[in-house]
Amino acid sequence: MVRTRSDAAKLVAGGFGRINGQRVAAPGHPVRIEDVVTVALDRSVRVLAVQGFCERRGPPSAGQALYRSLD
Repeated sequence: MVRTRSDAAKLVAGGFGRINGQRVAAPGHPVRIEDVVTVALDRSVRVLAVQGFCERRGPPSAGQALYRSLD
């Protein structure tokens, strides 16, 4: 969705993120498997279901396996 963690934190702090339909106030809000995450981007809204987590950073293809699009 965004390139860096700081960009993601700015989106959440700006009120552009929701978890299970509830607006998230802090970037450190916990996320669990099967939570539905909604992110309002510049020209679109992405709705995703969390499928898993990773231990380390990796390529984008590895990250894409950790969520399912509900758009």
